Amino acid sequence: MITAGVDLATQPARTGLAVVEWRPGAARLAHLQLGVTDRDVVEAATTADKVGIDCPLGWPDDFIAFTTAHAAGRVELPTAESGDELRRRLAYRETDRVVRRAGYSPLSVATDRIGLTAIRAALVLGALAAAGAPVDRSGAGVVAEVYPAASLRRWGLAHRQYKGEGHRAARQALVAALREQVPWLDLGGHVRLCEASDDALDAVVAALTARAAALGRCAPPPEEDVERARREGWILLPEGPLSTLVED
Repeated sequence: MITAGVDLATQPARTGLAVVEWRPGAARLAHLQLGVTDRDVVEAATTADKVGIDCPLGWPDDFIAFTTAHAAGRVELPTAESGDELRRRLAYRETDRVVRRAGYSPLSVATDRIGLTAIRAALVLGALAAAGAPVDRSGAGVVAEVYPAASLRRWGLAHRQYKGEGHRAARQALVAALREQVPWLDLGGHVRLCEASDDALDAVVAALTARAAALGRCAPPPEEDVERARREGWILLPEGPLSTLVED
């Protein structure tokens, strides 16, 4: 099996791509790069069994309905909702609410700057679909929406204050802890890049989460939310320890 992870940003320079090859009892980080173009992502996705993308894959249904009504000049506000309640409903997807109840803090694709990256993600998904890849924003196809910080926390690893140039020591400690926890993962010659760049490190975590998704070790959306998840996207959180990702 091959899984890929993409730490998507608005520009290629801050976008990381990791490719992990899996075999019985072991895994190898076969490729890791920064400066990743849309074409790079599409090419990786067409050769991988699963691709984890760290970016919202859609917008809230209620936000889309609200902006569509606003464009037509016919917005009607529900009287039962206060301003804050309405804003929260419009700002967050159903998966964001589920993840927040689990103790994490996903950004709002409707009101935060992550929306700029989501525009790029939408273009990438369109290119993937045009290339014949099975794209399903709920995670059922080749693409899975992932959240590296949440994956790290679920695996018992440091998940805060490792981003940015000022936290290189924290990344070095995180990479060391990762290697200790999963000695079967061969990072090859990419250790220094993981330590130097949180974009590269998050791409690796995204590829590991993609493996969990491919093995069915992430909670899918509840049946009643599947159709919505296919429009809005759904964050797949890994269940079980990292050790379960490798099989004999």
